[in-house]
Amino acid sequence: MAKSKSFFLILILGCLAALAPFSIDMYLPGFKAIALDLNTDVPKVSLSLSTFFIGISVGQLLYGPLLDKFGRKKPLYFGLSLYILSSICCLLVTSIDQLIVLRFIQAIGCCAASVAAIAMVRDLFTVEESPKVFASLMLVIAVSPMLAPTGGGYLITALGWQSVFVFLGLVAILMLLASIWWLPESYKPDPHYSLKPKPILSNFLIVLKEPSFYTYALISAVTFSGLFAYVSSSPVVFMDLYKVTETGYGWIFALLSVFFIGFSQVNSYILKWFTSKEIVFWALIIQSIFSILFLIAAVYNLLNLYTTITFIALFLGCLGFINPNASALSLAPFSKNAGSASALMGALQMGLGALASAVISMFAADVIWPMPAVMTIAALIALFCLFIGGRKIKTNINNL
Repeated sequence: MAKSKSFFLILILGCLAALAPFSIDMYLPGFKAIALDLNTDVPKVSLSLSTFFIGISVGQLLYGPLLDKFGRKKPLYFGLSLYILSSICCLLVTSIDQLIVLRFIQAIGCCAASVAAIAMVRDLFTVEESPKVFASLMLVIAVSPMLAPTGGGYLITALGWQSVFVFLGLVAILMLLASIWWLPESYKPDPHYSLKPKPILSNFLIVLKEPSFYTYALISAVTFSGLFAYVSSSPVVFMDLYKVTETGYGWIFALLSVFFIGFSQVNSYILKWFTSKEIVFWALIIQSIFSILFLIAAVYNLLNLYTTITFIALFLGCLGFINPNASALSLAPFSKNAGSASALMGALQMGLGALASAVISMFAADVIWPMPAVMTIAALIALFCLFIGGRKIKTNINNL
């Protein structure tokens, strides 16, 4: 494949994969404005984030079989069209309940983009090329949390919170046109592929019975719920409690994203001296200690803006070590069912993330302790999963 054509193709796939994180992060600075406009409070607005996580979780399980049954492009067209329609409807909402429902529908739509992008990388590139392509996609996804809230903050300040959904809808239209004109159909539809629940569920059950999967996938998903607790409560914490502006919040969110991205890149170098299992163990220990200290400081009102940012940065830094290693260890035993395992792990992450953000929304908007409380619980449960599940893991991944 020519380099210029390959670059353009990877750029389109990267933009498709980044649609979901952009949709999550870009409207976060608008929580306060949405609450004022729709006569509600910020915790209730954060439920629209919870339903988005649920939609992503359900969608990952839904689109996998559809992409194998109908090819890559038809489900992608459907998903992007659904996303565009729901984005338009978000402009017309008159109550927070309508926005909560529409964000779920929007998530179902945008999930097609990320799942199709990953599947098309496997289809269009060789085994030798795929790791580099995936690295390029991950870079685009990783950069989006730095750009989305900052750009969203400026848009909301200038044009109001509805402008975010106008922007996202226009981006999705461009992606749909690019997919129609420039993306090849990379997979021949399989009319014999069964969409019946029994064979699909049987594949998931095979995955769930593997000790390495349920141990490390749970660790990855539970610790990720701490990340989602931060994401859903950060508008309240920074803009309501610490009186940070929308644009200031965007810059803080971008700064904290650097810690997660940066430590995940440092992880690649540390693997030269330590195994994935060792890194996960020590990162969980350190994350648990920092989370407990964060919670104690919150309960006794010892926090300010800068100490809060520091504790969150330390939690996210540890997560940057935990997530890539736990993901690799959970998928290591699989060859035939790697797709099912990947979808199940992603659904588990988003499902627990939705639960964490829903829990956060139940508390009053004038306290900070629910965020470190969820982070602490997540870190300790993950550590417990490692101690219990680690005893049953097969020895064939000891060298990872």
